[in-house]
Amino acid sequence: MTAQYLPVLMVTLGAMGFMAVMLGINALLGPKRKKAAMPAIMLEPFECGSPPLQIDNRRRTAVKFYLVALLFVMFDLETVLLYPWAVLYKELGMFGFAELLVFMISLVVGLAYAWRKGALEWR
Repeated sequence: MTAQYLPVLMVTLGAMGFMAVMLGINALLGPKRKKAAMPAIMLEPFECGSPPLQIDNRRRTAVKFYLVALLFVMFDLETVLLYPWAVLYKELGMFGFAELLVFMISLVVGLAYAWRKGALEWR
């Protein structure tokens, strides 16, 4: 049973070791200046050579932005999942076709629901 988890443990330990090495290198070679000694301009975020914009981060964001992003991810994944199915179409047979049909119907129902609710309209 534990032999199954050995590769997962090795990857986890490798990632933690890599993180420790990178943090150690940063501590040894990174800048050592105190923030109080730095000019104020060096503490501001860098925005491609332009002065940084003073935007309030606590500003409300429209839910429509997140809804459109979620719909994009959903239909992007649909496209990504269609490629392996198309490659293995003959090997999967009718069972694979039925599974894809169920998947596509659920996505079309989701699209119809989003369209009816007005999620695709940008006002």
